[in-house]
Amino acid sequence: MINKTTLKNGLRVVTQTLPGTKSVTVLVLVGAGSRYENRKINGISHFVEHMFFKGAKKYKNTREVSEAIDGVGGDFNAFTGKEYAGYFVKVASRHADLALDVLSDMLLYARFDQAEINKERGVIMEEYNMYQDTPMYQVGWDFERLIYGDQPMGWDQVGTKEVIASVKQEDFLKYKGKLYSPDNTVVAIAGDLDHDKITAKVKGFFPFEGKKKLEFEAVKPNSGERRVYLRNKKTEQAHVLLGFPGYPEEHPDHYAAKILSIVLGGNMSSRMFLSVRERQGLAYYISTSTDDYSDSGTITTNAGVTVEKVDQAITAIMGEYKKALDEKIPPAEANKAREFLKGKLVLRLEDSEEYAHLLGKFELLYGKGKTLDEIIRHVDSVTPADMARVAKDLFRPDKTYLSVIGPYDGEDRFAKLLKF
Repeated sequence: MINKTTLKNGLRVVTQTLPGTKSVTVLVLVGAGSRYENRKINGISHFVEHMFFKGAKKYKNTREVSEAIDGVGGDFNAFTGKEYAGYFVKVASRHADLALDVLSDMLLYARFDQAEINKERGVIMEEYNMYQDTPMYQVGWDFERLIYGDQPMGWDQVGTKEVIASVKQEDFLKYKGKLYSPDNTVVAIAGDLDHDKITAKVKGFFPFEGKKKLEFEAVKPNSGERRVYLRNKKTEQAHVLLGFPGYPEEHPDHYAAKILSIVLGGNMSSRMFLSVRERQGLAYYISTSTDDYSDSGTITTNAGVTVEKVDQAITAIMGEYKKALDEKIPPAEANKAREFLKGKLVLRLEDSEEYAHLLGKFELLYGKGKTLDEIIRHVDSVTPADMARVAKDLFRPDKTYLSVIGPYDGEDRFAKLLKF
């Protein structure tokens, strides 16, 4: 059972007691992802995330934050996505107060010291360079740039070198003041807990005020003609990401699309893996998945392929999409994909960190919780007819996009392959 309390300042506290565990994860989610940026501050959401660990009122620097959590054997980290940023601490449940203390101190009282900002620029620049040198990451960002175009959903979360090099303390304070407000924040806690007791503690640790002052714009349709994004790079392996616009997370066919993606490339017994890798020997890694946002989504196949056989690999991937479009998924195959998804969900949600993320995400974005039982009911309701309808709706040649990283010149040769 999900428990929820909204405090007087607008802060939402959602909890789930997980039997059989002696740990607890405290996760603070804030609607402050990269979709809230403009070109002048592209990357600040991610930079802000780093700066919260650089010193506040009680824990004055990174060392003090780290020692507090390391001293009790806990885990802590943060992340920045398109629609929200998250900060979590996972500890033995008897140390829940410490988790709340550390998180509230950094999020309420971060100093954004200019000297620390200047030092952290180098760290983030190296992170930027790491992504540039890691094609498995970069091909996905290139695909988003292609499918969404020049709007925040199409920009890299890490930002641009120009912004990383130029943002100042006042930029951080201004950004924090617009989005890090109680009405735009959810504290999600999962594990060994009592809802009323821990909610009372949250109230004491998070006595902040204010209102959200910034909204992100809805995704605009991409009217561009470009279907291929080629990044010429000397590599020993070509990296391709091929796919289509998908559905928002709350779309009625969300789970049908997700199960269809599992049939296509969700595991080692999927169609893409068995055909493109095992039978034809064209790829080392290959997988199909969905990315789901509040107002948009994608379904894509990502593969690392032999440089000399990239054309054959793309054609083979397109062939599997065509087969799913032309022939209804057999009931046994659909059932296997459903059971795979349910099994993975059960395993994933045995971790209090993952459960807290599930709780917090649905509360922050949609104002409601979603339990494992609800998700499983949705999954069980998906039929082969649903997947056939989704394939017909999504797998269209005029909506096919492809990003490629490898030692190639000219996008036209790849554009010609995007046909059924």
